[in-house]
Parts: sequence; structure tokens; C-alpha cells
Amino acid sequence: MNYILRLETENDYDETECITREAFWDVYRPGCMEHLVVHKLRKVEAFVKGLDYVACDGKKIVGNIMYSKAKISGEAGKSYEVLCLGPVTVLPVYQKKGIGSLLINTSIQRAKGLKYKGVFLYGNPNYYSKFGFADAVMFNVQTSEGENAAYFMGLELSRGSMKGISGRYYEDSAFQTTPDELEEFEKRFPAREKHVTDTQLK
Repeated sequence: MNYILRLETENDYDETECITREAFWDVYRPGCMEHLVVHKLRKVEAFVKGLDYVACDGKKIVGNIMYSKAKISGEAGKSYEVLCLGPVTVLPVYQKKGIGSLLINTSIQRAKGLKYKGVFLYGNPNYYSKFGFADAVMFNVQTSEGENAAYFMGLELSRGSMKGISGRYYEDSAFQTTPDELEEFEKRFPAREKHVTDTQLK
């Protein structure tokens, strides 16, 4: 099938949040919070609107990818701006059809034309390595807690663009959600039962 990629518009916001909720429900935790992150990201200065793509099957939105500005805090107060990739959403019934790859490859090519030196994310190394992402330790970048983790990955947007940059990575505060704000946000959606599954974070 042929899928159309286009930039998200304000008219898409509710539908995109619904498909994000559907895609992430019970995957990493009982219920999910990614749809709230999507909602919050659009309201912050860090949001990169020009990289906010939706994938459509006809008029139906079946996938979405978002980017936001993040920073790497180095020694002597130095700070470097990079991109944070995520969330990436594909409706469950449309997964394993190449939509995620289409969203990632298209947006990365667009990002290469912007001023940013690198892209970072938290994700499955087996999946994101296909797009050139490598363990962030290769770029001398650690998490905000100073940790090196296999699921924390980075990508140079041009050869050697991350050279001379090192430090701790900080994403926007929009990624931080509280149980109370999630409970309030959930009132916008149909009630749904939460379950514990084997895929969830321990």
C-alpha cells in the first residue's frame, strides 16, 4: 500500500493523540503516557514543528513522528543543542509495514538540512541501528544521570558533526509527566482497562 507523509496540522492533533494512545497502550507500562507527551510537546518552545510528520492511509492518520530540541551540557558550562527523536507512533494494525521506517528516514533527511549536529533517542538498539543510530557512548554523551545505557542512542547529522561535543543529555521537561496530570488528561478519552504485560519496563 502507498502511504502519504505530510506535516501534521492543528486539525490532526486529536487524532494523532488517539493513535499514540492506541499504539503505546500497555506496551511499556500499564496504560501509557506517550499521548500526553505528544500533547505537551506541541506547546513548548523546544517543539520542532517542521519535523512533525504524520503518515496517512487515505485520509486516516496511521503514524506520527515528532522531534524536539534537547541539549548536551558539557564541561565549563558549555551547552550544545541537538534533536530528540520521539515519540514515534504507528497504529498496531499498521505495524511491520514499513511506516515507521518511512517516517524516520524522511524526517532524518529533512533534519540534515537544518542546523542541528545530532539526534538522540531512547529506544531499541536492534531497531534504531538500522537507521545509523549508535550507542551514545560513541559520542561521549551520557544520560542526564551520567549513565551509559545501550538503549540511549545518537546519530550524527553529517560526518563528524558531533566531534568536540560531550556531556550529559537533557530532553525537554515535556517528557516528564505526573500521575495526576495523566489521570486528568485521560478523561478526554474513552475509558480503557490497563494490563501488566511481559513487554513492560521493570
